[in-house]
Amino acid sequence: MNRLFNIIQILRSARAPIRAKELAEKLEVSIRTVYRDIKELQIQNVPIQEEAGIGYVLNKNFEMKPLMLTPDELEAALLGSLWVSRSGDKALATSANSLIGKINAVVPEHLRKVLLNSALVIPETTISGARSLSAISKVAKDVIDISSLRAAIREQRKTSIVYKVKGKQSKRVIWPFMVAYFEQIRVIAAWCEMRQEFRHFRTDRIMSFNILPETYPSSRQVLKAEWLKGTNNDFKAIDEKDIA
Repeated sequence: MNRLFNIIQILRSARAPIRAKELAEKLEVSIRTVYRDIKELQIQNVPIQEEAGIGYVLNKNFEMKPLMLTPDELEAALLGSLWVSRSGDKALATSANSLIGKINAVVPEHLRKVLLNSALVIPETTISGARSLSAISKVAKDVIDISSLRAAIREQRKTSIVYKVKGKQSKRVIWPFMVAYFEQIRVIAAWCEMRQEFRHFRTDRIMSFNILPETYPSSRQVLKAEWLKGTNNDFKAIDEKDIA
């Protein structure tokens, strides 16, 4: 199945007919295998035509059925692939990247931006400081529904939160633009209107939130770029004391 998909992708991106020999070289299989795979695709009604002496052509009007996933399902696949590409062996890491490419090829156009402009990250390093967040022994449980907060990030909406630290609660209006998934906790990167600076909020300390109708004035990409300038291009510059 993986090879059949690759044949379709190669033919879709080709500007001219492709010979069986060229396909075999790209796929690292025998020419006989290519013939068999092409026949299988044609049986499945994939409109591949053979131009004698020239090569194979995929009908330009052919479209694979879109993969109907929800934004949450897409982000779950992306987050899993990010982890595997970071922590898996070389073959699994390559396959994880390939998976995202395949999903991107078959999801509807309006969902591709969820993959291309994802707000989810898995930091390469643990947060520094006397009490590293990676040292937390149990997975922190969230009070809120983070899926709704991720939706606010995708829509670039201002969000009002009630945040609890050391037994004290405060109300903030933030511009959330990224979620970092550490081993035991999750951290929201956001611009804080009260502090007038970028702050980082542990999701298990957010007691409640309300997505506001206003969008924030800068795009999520601009906010992330500004954030990166102050964090040495990673979460590694964030100390425990920097968690709001």
